[in-house]
Amino acid sequence: MLDPRLLRAFVAIADAGSFTAAADRLHMTQSTMSQQIARLEEMIGRDLIDRAARPVRLTVTGERLLGHARRILALQSEALALVAETSGTTSVRIGMPDDIATPEMARVFATFTKRHKEARLDVTTGLRSDLTRRYRAGELDIVVLKEDTPNADAWASFEEPIAWFTAMDAAADLPDPVPLVTFPTGGLYRDAMFERLERERRRWYVAFTSASLRNVLMAIEAGLGLSMLPIDAARGWRIKPLAEFAPEPPVVASLYSWERGGIVGELATEVLDILRKHFAYDQAL
Repeated sequence: MLDPRLLRAFVAIADAGSFTAAADRLHMTQSTMSQQIARLEEMIGRDLIDRAARPVRLTVTGERLLGHARRILALQSEALALVAETSGTTSVRIGMPDDIATPEMARVFATFTKRHKEARLDVTTGLRSDLTRRYRAGELDIVVLKEDTPNADAWASFEEPIAWFTAMDAAADLPDPVPLVTFPTGGLYRDAMFERLERERRRWYVAFTSASLRNVLMAIEAGLGLSMLPIDAARGWRIKPLAEFAPEPPVVASLYSWERGGIVGELATEVLDILRKHFAYDQAL
């Protein structure tokens, strides 16, 4: 392997035309410069500089090496600059449901990363069961969970009204058995849906399952079945509340964060502000 320090001395001599001028450029003595060139020539096994010429000239081997030496030094400089760059080196891991990952939340993330160049936001959207497990295992730094009741370590919790929805053009009478559109096992509304239908003494079956809120909404809109969802999530879709069922009790959306200070705590505070605005808007409608 060619030592970059020796290559730098070699390039300096090629550019300056003398050992003395090259030594001055690199802030070293002429004898040190001569020793470095001698070591490089020993490694290669051939002379690189014609010392008898005035100004000194490169040998044929030296001319062949010069271009490669410049590229090696340039790559070294690029590599050092790359590893010295701190942008995106500190991971902040965030988990939240699909309907909380709004454009407003994305704008908060964008503003935060502009202010903290070192931050890299790793955002996961998913089901409550998976997000809860990963947060408690320390795999997420900040998490927003939809749950029946908040835990004692929640930063804040907000009530979220939910309802049953069906396609806009669905028949007034429910089919028998009732087709359901659900999240997979572990989704917050899935078991509640089953329990409600069983209390109503209705037969039911799962007609469509998806972990994506968008896919669930599209399936309801297309008439694949009924589902229980946050009222806010249904806005903008051609679906309607199911009048036959009385309102369900609200769930809560809770914010958790392992840290109160530092960049994690700072981002958690900004996420909390968005949640306050989001649920204040819901209650005003």
